[in-house]
Amino acid sequence: MKSNRFWIHLTIALVLVLVAAFAGAVRKWQKNRRMATVPYSSSQNRDERADETDQQNIAKTEILVRFRAGVTQNTIESIAQRLNDQVEDQIESVSGLEVIEDEDGKDAESVVAQYRALPEVEYAELNTEIKLDHEDGHKHIHADDELFSRQWGLFNNGQNGGAAGADISAMRAWALTTGSDQVVVAVLDSGVDYSHPDLANNIWARPPIIMAYRDDDLTPEGPVDDVHGFNVVEDNGDPMDDNGHGTHCAGIIGAEGGNGIGIAGINWSVKIMPLKFMDAEGIGTTKDAIEAINYVIDRKRAGVNVRIISASWGSTARSRALEDVIRKAGEEGILFVAAAGNARSDNDQNPHYPSSYNLGNVISVAALNRNDALASFSNYGAKSVHIAAPGAEILSTYLKNGFEEKSGTSMATPVVAGVAALVIAKNPNISVADLRALLLKSVDSVPALKGKVSSGGRINAAKAVGAE
Repeated sequence: MKSNRFWIHLTIALVLVLVAAFAGAVRKWQKNRRMATVPYSSSQNRDERADETDQQNIAKTEILVRFRAGVTQNTIESIAQRLNDQVEDQIESVSGLEVIEDEDGKDAESVVAQYRALPEVEYAELNTEIKLDHEDGHKHIHADDELFSRQWGLFNNGQNGGAAGADISAMRAWALTTGSDQVVVAVLDSGVDYSHPDLANNIWARPPIIMAYRDDDLTPEGPVDDVHGFNVVEDNGDPMDDNGHGTHCAGIIGAEGGNGIGIAGINWSVKIMPLKFMDAEGIGTTKDAIEAINYVIDRKRAGVNVRIISASWGSTARSRALEDVIRKAGEEGILFVAAAGNARSDNDQNPHYPSSYNLGNVISVAALNRNDALASFSNYGAKSVHIAAPGAEILSTYLKNGFEEKSGTSMATPVVAGVAALVIAKNPNISVADLRALLLKSVDSVPALKGKVSSGGRINAAKAVGAE
């Protein structure tokens, strides 16, 4: 009896040992299995694996295939499997239309050709990319500058009570060109703050191969180091603005666009040549204006590609000397864009100069408000004022690295000068006569301008550069 109990206890003990050993083995196997299937704990590794998966998905080619009537879904699945592809989606609304995804890494054209060759297939085609078409289907480029939404003259969507579409179609023009740093525009004004962060990269600097400016009468002590232009008020090479007007005009033409700050100029890339002939009070003389234009002509002859002078100023006093130097600028290939004036006056009856000079290189510019109406302050003239542009509540660069809204034909003038620079960027060899003619026909007809300006319209940058 005792012997039987001994063997019974021994057998139980052995069974317990075996059970424990088996359970331990199972736990070890389960632990190892869990360790083998646990995702990487490193976020970097997870990201790498996710990137690999994304790349694999991106690399797969998708095409659209329509199978002939009578071809069953099972047959379609079999064909795809045979070609090492898969049916990604069945388009239920069209019988036989399938989205096929290639699993071999073939290019789309090869996969399409492969399916087109099958007798079961009615057609096969590429899965082409589709993009949004803003602005009534026209291509456009939208500036990312932080204050761009306030620049109604470039893109008017009705903000602040404006009329949608009452703008110069700048974004459509930018789809073809945003300007060129080979084009120089002279801003004949109170100077320009050439250190402004939204202007600095677009300020003209005299190339080393161009000799410093010399005028023995103005600077008898020797050449002027005109690194950024010319100051006729003090006869030196520092045209820094101490009024703000010139800086504002310069920004309309060429504040750096697409840099995420401030505003966008009509030209994202251009070279602004600052010319200071007005003092801090905004007062200048005809003589100083002539000397400044004379400087521009000299620089053009020296090899600087200065093609436009933007002149946002004027008076009712006619000067034959000023007229002569502007004419000479035209002979040198320089367009002269001038403000029509802010006296609510008919320039046909009461001329305003220099905009009223009847010269082949002069364009006279009236101002519009955000509702496509002639601005209340703007001069006009069915014969002597040529074109209109946005000129009321225009946001642009200003002193102390700032941005301010200003109104006047002074603001409309650089709009036209800026569009002219865009045209030259796209057509560098265009003549002054052809440039002027192109600008005057590149308008949107505006009812309020009938009988007010000779073109009857608002400048359209997209039309001018051939974007529409």
